[in-house]
Amino acid sequence: MRAAVSVAAAVCAVTAGLPGTVSAGTAEALGAGVERISVAPDGTQGDGASSGGTITSDGRRVAFSSVARNLTADGTATYEKVFVRDRRTGLTVRMSTSAPPIQRRPVISGDGEYVAHWGLIQRDTKSFLSQVRSQGTIGVNCSGLSCSQPSLSADGRYIAQVGTSGRPSVRQRIEVRDWQADTTETVFEFEHTLPARPSISGDGRFVAYEDGQAQDVFVWDRTDDTSAGPIEGPSEAATLVQLSRDGSAIVYLSGSDTHVQDEGSGAEHVVPNARGLAIDPTGRYLLYTPQDTSGPSLVLRDLVTGTDETVSDRPASAGTDAVSASGRDVVFQSAADDIVPGDTNGTSDVFVRHFY
Repeated sequence: MRAAVSVAAAVCAVTAGLPGTVSAGTAEALGAGVERISVAPDGTQGDGASSGGTITSDGRRVAFSSVARNLTADGTATYEKVFVRDRRTGLTVRMSTSAPPIQRRPVISGDGEYVAHWGLIQRDTKSFLSQVRSQGTIGVNCSGLSCSQPSLSADGRYIAQVGTSGRPSVRQRIEVRDWQADTTETVFEFEHTLPARPSISGDGRFVAYEDGQAQDVFVWDRTDDTSAGPIEGPSEAATLVQLSRDGSAIVYLSGSDTHVQDEGSGAEHVVPNARGLAIDPTGRYLLYTPQDTSGPSLVLRDLVTGTDETVSDRPASAGTDAVSASGRDVVFQSAADDIVPGDTNGTSDVFVRHFY
C-alpha cells in the first residue's frame, strides 16, 4: 500500500524572482543567474542549433549535442556532435568523433568522467561511451543488433540500455552493460517494441523501466534479483520519467499529473497538471513544465517545502538528468534570444540556471 501525499493542487507561487543573467564563464564565481553553455572556450556563441543538456551531480560539467561547427577548433562537419563544457574552466570539448549522426540528449555520468550517446550505424543504432578526460570513445556492445537510450551509473561503469534484434524488430530487452567487466545482464525482455526506456541508479543497483504495452513502470533490484511494481497512478497507466541517482525516488506521469514515489516508504508526492521532466540526484527537487501555458515554461519544485522557483519564463524545454544535487543548477534548451545578452545566432542554445 502506498500513501499518497498530495502537494498544492495548483502551481505554488514563485518564491524567488528570476535571477539576473550572466555571461558565459565561471558561473560558480558569478553567483545566481543564467549561463549559456553552448559556446566555444572563448565565449563565442555556437553557429548552429544545440540541445539536450544533462548535468553532473555537482553541476560542474554539462553534456549536450549540437550541429555547431565552431565550438571547438577542429569542428568542421555539420552532423550532430556531442560536447562537454566544464563550467569551472570554461573549456568546451568534443566527445563524438565519428561521422554517424548522433541522437540528441547524451547523458553524462554523475561524476562527470563519462558521456554515453547513441547513433545510427548503417541500419542499426549503437551506444557509445566517451571518456571526458581523454576524449576517447568506447563502443558499447549489446546482445542484439541495435542498442539505444543509454542511462549511466554515477561512475559510468554501468550502462542501462534498450537492446533489439531482428529487422524489423518485434521484441526488445532492458539490459545492463558492465563495460569494465565485459558482461551484459538482461533485466527484462518484452515481446513488443513499445517504449521501454530504462533509468539506472547512481550505484548501478536499481533499474527503473517502462512497459509501454502494459503502461506500467517497474524497478528492478539487481542485487536481490527482485522487481517492484507495477507502479501506476489512479488512471492505471504510467510513463517513466526518471529514477533519482540515489535510487530514493522514481518520477512517472499518469494522466495530467506527475507522481514522485519514495522508494523507501512508498509515499507519493503528486504534482497536478504538470509534466515532470527530471529530478535531482537526492530525489528532493523536481523539474517540471506546467500544463498552464500562460506561466513559466520550466519550474523547479522543492518536494519537501512544496515551493516553486522559476527556471525559465521564456519558451524552453529540458529532459532527464537536468538538475544537479540540491537543485542548485538546472540545464535547459531554448531558442529565445533574450535569456542572456548577445544571443544573435537565431537558433536554440543550451543554458544553465544557477540558483545560488
